[in-house]
Amino acid sequence: MEAKELTTDRKALLINLDKALYGTFAEIGAGQEVARHFFRVGGAAGTVAKTMSAYDMKFSDEIYGKSDRYVSKKRLLAMLDHEYELLIQRLAASRGNETRFFVFADTVSARNFKGTNECHGWMGVRMQLEPNGPPHDIMLHVRMKDRENLLQQQALGVFGVNLMYGAFYMHNDQEAFVKSLLDELSADRIEVDMLEWSGPKFRHLDSRLLSLKLVQNSLTNAVMFGPKREILQPSEVLYKRPVLVERGSFRPITNLNVDMLESAKRRFASEPCNAGKEPLVLVEITLNNLLSTGALAHVDFVARAETLSALGYNVLISNYPEYYRLALYLRQYSKETLGLVLGINSLLQMFNEKYYQHLEGGILESMGKLFQLNTKLYIYPMTAHMYRTYIAGVPGYEDLPAAQQDAIITADNVPMPDKLKFLYQHLKSLGCISALTDFNPNVLEISSRDVLKKILAGETGWEKDVPEAAARIIKSVEILHATAAIS
Repeated sequence: MEAKELTTDRKALLINLDKALYGTFAEIGAGQEVARHFFRVGGAAGTVAKTMSAYDMKFSDEIYGKSDRYVSKKRLLAMLDHEYELLIQRLAASRGNETRFFVFADTVSARNFKGTNECHGWMGVRMQLEPNGPPHDIMLHVRMKDRENLLQQQALGVFGVNLMYGAFYMHNDQEAFVKSLLDELSADRIEVDMLEWSGPKFRHLDSRLLSLKLVQNSLTNAVMFGPKREILQPSEVLYKRPVLVERGSFRPITNLNVDMLESAKRRFASEPCNAGKEPLVLVEITLNNLLSTGALAHVDFVARAETLSALGYNVLISNYPEYYRLALYLRQYSKETLGLVLGINSLLQMFNEKYYQHLEGGILESMGKLFQLNTKLYIYPMTAHMYRTYIAGVPGYEDLPAAQQDAIITADNVPMPDKLKFLYQHLKSLGCISALTDFNPNVLEISSRDVLKKILAGETGWEKDVPEAAARIIKSVEILHATAAIS
């Protein structure tokens, strides 16, 4: 059927008319907006085994077990487990041979009367792909952006129908599935910052790629995953924790990248404001960086992800080219110290006014947004040779004076444009910008670009510039093929 014909009502009706589908709707929070669509379009008797909504906490606990948080992945899984087990117990014997059983569940916190709560929710579908088959899950986390409770309910209803239709009929085409989630909606109303598929027939799927598709298709601006390839939900992982971030291309990650982060971690841990707190350390790749070779190459993304996972890093993929936008995103979840690790080249880009022409307040506005809370920049040094190589042919950057030709360029002696020197020194005097001094001078000349050239040319010797665990991954046939495919 043509996509333009698939309105929300049409999707709900097609599901109702599918004689193989039969299941339960369990919705907590924001009304029973998803089930309502199926009753309204007609034919629901052929689809709906039961609908329920255990709003009262005691009722909910009696049915699904006690939970520390009622709007959580744990509660969603408890709902799916309980309702699916009941379906199989009560109906498998009588109609299991011709029925694909499903459970749709959500647990949501819509806008309260005072408008003071976080508006978000967990939503998922557990389904059989064939009669008597094993269950498969598709779960996601949403953030509702409408300012009125009624609008949030309406958006959740449409979104839930999109999720169900995609789960039943698009599970073999994840790209189409992701794009369909916002049918008759927009990213201004619903954000999806986590998507996870599980089940025997989904084992081949890389959940990190699914997360990347969310950013690529503008369903969210950032996603996270952990060192064991697990998908992380930002609000749960970042909540009230100091955060240290290193941005880079990591193509491939080098010993210089690692030393940058380790040096910054030691400084970050020594900050008095972080005493007794466990910081979250992230490496970040922007979507712009992933697109730097042209079209977004999924094999390239997986290659980078594998090396970062091998080193035990949490990874953030974002659509925030400017640092101040990254900071504002992280500030949604934590007001603790935010540390950003930058090389000299990134520092120079940050203080380049051309990147802020879209802001009415220009670079001053961007700095105000970046440093509005306890944000610190940790600047990793660069050799004079690497500095001069970096600025060669780039208009607006100053060459080094004679006295610095053989020096190490740090946050304390980096050349700044005359009209920005006072701003830069002011931020330094406030402690917002500081030079990293505990570094390994033997890695300062390492360049990811040079390492990649050697790998692609089949040369040897690059291994000494890359962490051992990453080198083993890079040498694998799959990663070498992926790297060559996008070069």
